[in-house]
Amino acid sequence: METIAHFFPYFEVEFTKEGNADDRTQQDQLLDFLAQGNVTDIFVISHGWNNDMSEARDLYKQLFERVRDEIDSDRPSGIGSRKFAVLGILWPAKKFADEDDIPSGAASLAAPEADEAQLIAQLEGLKGFFDNPDADALLEKAKKLVPQIKIAEAIGDKSDAGEFAELIRSLPGTEEKNAEDNSDQFFKVPADELIDTMSRPDLAAPPEPGMGGAAAFEVAGGEALGLKDFFGGILPAVRKVLNFTTYYQMKERAGVVGRVGVSPLLQQIRGRVPNLKVHLIGHSFGGRLVTSAASALDGSPKTKPHSMTLLQAAFSHNGFAQKFDGKRDGFFREVVTRNKISGPIIITHSVMDRAVGTAYPLASKLSGDDAAGFGGADDQFGGIGRNGAQRTPEADNNSPLGPVSSNYAFQSGGLYNLNADSIIMGHSDIKRSEVAHALLCAVATT
Repeated sequence: METIAHFFPYFEVEFTKEGNADDRTQQDQLLDFLAQGNVTDIFVISHGWNNDMSEARDLYKQLFERVRDEIDSDRPSGIGSRKFAVLGILWPAKKFADEDDIPSGAASLAAPEADEAQLIAQLEGLKGFFDNPDADALLEKAKKLVPQIKIAEAIGDKSDAGEFAELIRSLPGTEEKNAEDNSDQFFKVPADELIDTMSRPDLAAPPEPGMGGAAAFEVAGGEALGLKDFFGGILPAVRKVLNFTTYYQMKERAGVVGRVGVSPLLQQIRGRVPNLKVHLIGHSFGGRLVTSAASALDGSPKTKPHSMTLLQAAFSHNGFAQKFDGKRDGFFREVVTRNKISGPIIITHSVMDRAVGTAYPLASKLSGDDAAGFGGADDQFGGIGRNGAQRTPEADNNSPLGPVSSNYAFQSGGLYNLNADSIIMGHSDIKRSEVAHALLCAVATT
């Protein structure tokens, strides 16, 4: 048996992109160990975008080292009496070109003449990623169009760009199209209209408090879009189409792995060891994965996980919303209304997480909302890791992510947005004692 972070029993289960277990013996070993009754609680954690399993493992190691520190210090009081194990979910996510800024492909800050080569390199780097069996051949076709797009841009010809958009939009599956992030519109708007929309300049968001006037330019369009994107044009437009499509493929795959793979595993765990307490943790698109897993459960006491922690999660801030557009609920609304998590759900969010918001300014553009500051909390579209759960009456917004001395008032069935603006300084900046303490405070209520 492996251990992690000073002797937590540690297990891994790997899933294919279809949500199938890569090695069934991994699940059998986990279940056999849990049946021995040596632990009271299990953390089930999922990474976000990585193409290197060692990076996911390193994330787990660093985070649980902080968790171990808190347990050894008995923070919160009494947590040291619990016996924990860790299950690390591993799934085929993609590490994108600029992991610190953009989950869906890097929008360049380089000089205009470098854009063409960078876009071609980005297309090449995405081979083997998309679900369409012909994806690599389609990416080759798209690569050949890039020089033509550049030439045509000079005379205002958008036909090659439109062909590029059609090729790119055919790459992922389309089962997870949702109104809450406007992905339903992205796949049905005519290609020429899509290119025209995306070629318009992005307006600068107002600076965040205390960040100075330069922040408006640095987060043009709501989040970390590049210099060329800020000014607009056809080549930046096709890059945005590629960015949104890669975001969408990640969203699709996280949903499938959570629903098809992880959710049945959670049922097996609860069925085999009914008294074991299960705590879901998801970072980035792993947040969508564990939420999809919980959503697929029937909500009965015998299947419910006991807590869920979403760390800079990469899905819509309307995911848990009630009538986010006046008519429709968020895709994961029933997780809240049917209490599919018996204990608290906690959500870290930070304005310093530029990565999570990248797709959402594009969603706003698709809706015709080119207003300053789109992608923020007041917009119809935005990321939950950037803004927390919005339009969700059950969400408590009064608790910041605080120091390890914090006494949180978490309650079973509650949903808590934890403002981490002063602590989490980037998308992957979650391996912190403050995060570990909040996580354990949620666990302690169960």
